Amino acid sequence: MATLAAPDTAPTHWTEGNPTPDELAHIPGEGGWPIVGNTFKMLADPHGMARRNVEQYGRVYKNKAFGGWNIALIGPEANELVLFDRDKIFSSEQGWGPILDKLFPRGLMLMDFDHHRADRRALSIAFKPEPMRHYSGALNRGIARQVEAWGAGPMKFYPAIKELTLDLAADSFIGIEWGPEADKINQAFIDMVQASVAPVRVPLPFTQMKKGVDGRKFLVDFFTAETIRRRKEGGGQDMFSQFATATHEDGSLMAVDEVVDHMNFLMMAAHDTITSSATTLVWLLAKNPEWQEKLRQEVLAVTGGLDANGRPRDLAYEDLGKLELTEMAFKEALRFVPPVPSMPRRALKSFEFGGYRIPAGAHVGINIYHTHHDPEIWDEPEKFDPMRFTPDKVKARHKYAWVPFGGGAHMCLGLHFAYMQVKILMAQLLPRYEIALENGDPDWQAWPIPKPKDGLKIVLKKL
Repeated sequence: MATLAAPDTAPTHWTEGNPTPDELAHIPGEGGWPIVGNTFKMLADPHGMARRNVEQYGRVYKNKAFGGWNIALIGPEANELVLFDRDKIFSSEQGWGPILDKLFPRGLMLMDFDHHRADRRALSIAFKPEPMRHYSGALNRGIARQVEAWGAGPMKFYPAIKELTLDLAADSFIGIEWGPEADKINQAFIDMVQASVAPVRVPLPFTQMKKGVDGRKFLVDFFTAETIRRRKEGGGQDMFSQFATATHEDGSLMAVDEVVDHMNFLMMAAHDTITSSATTLVWLLAKNPEWQEKLRQEVLAVTGGLDANGRPRDLAYEDLGKLELTEMAFKEALRFVPPVPSMPRRALKSFEFGGYRIPAGAHVGINIYHTHHDPEIWDEPEKFDPMRFTPDKVKARHKYAWVPFGGGAHMCLGLHFAYMQVKILMAQLLPRYEIALENGDPDWQAWPIPKPKDGLKIVLKKL
């Protein structure tokens, strides 16, 4: 079986030309402790630390963590500058690369400009209407089966939805049912995601990074064998089959290792981010029963109510757009807890923002969570209010005030898949059960992808 090794060293262009401390001296901020800087402070309370820095230094500040200086650019205008990137100043590859390259190298998010555009075009075939229609059927079947199996009573929602999204990914993404390798695959993804923010950045024995690199090796072997098999056998409406046979503009197939890296990255991105955002929505609906009931009535009206056996009807692909309140509630959940709280980039050339000259080579980042909770943008930002996303209110806000899926050329390729999966989940869950919190609000792990530390303890009450 072919094997792809994880990179041992970063490409030289990732490290050449880092600004000196003198070149950053005019930017306010703090370096923290010797060697580790503010790494452990950030891991302990990233949102609180960002809030304090903005209060003390303003919307442009520097921070030393994870081995180097980073310039934080805060607010909708910063989001637009970095994400839209009109002048091609910012490298996503060199921003995410130092964090993810040992784990998810050459994923779509780690590409820039022409290379990114070419691969994104080839992969977009998997999100055309016909494949999406196929996924909706698989999602309806898988979600209905599992949500019914949950039954009434107490449960931890996060591990349950994580298992479900992995099963759905197996069906919709790969077109197979998990066999004995299921637990290994799930653990590999967990290890890789956790390693992305591990303080030790080299895969030394017994470290989280070593677990992550080993997880990558396992998945590379699995996806390599599957890619070769798909190309020999052909066919298949699942996402993996679409990727395996995707072609560039000249008609050439993607290299096997490129397919593997894209699949590896997109499985992680879809699996973990949907798990996080679905958990957020269920938490907020449990806290706000009046909104839970509004969504329940909308679902029943759109799907036609329960069938002759008393079960929720499938949500038809053509009816996805009719769940307007459900979509607004999901958008509000994504505002409340964005599954990707911040996004790094590297400046390929110098630029000005907020009255500061940022030198070429600087590592910069936007803070999505902070923007989503900024009281200058959102009235009562800690209140759950889906009506923030009525068309008139969306139009009145800055276009980049809400960016859970990123923006510009790197806008999340699978955002419509995410909406579809969560809407179908609500269409199967809400007509069956009333959702309540068992023990009040959970504490949340903020990084790398948010999740409730207690697994979100809820009680499902049969309707």
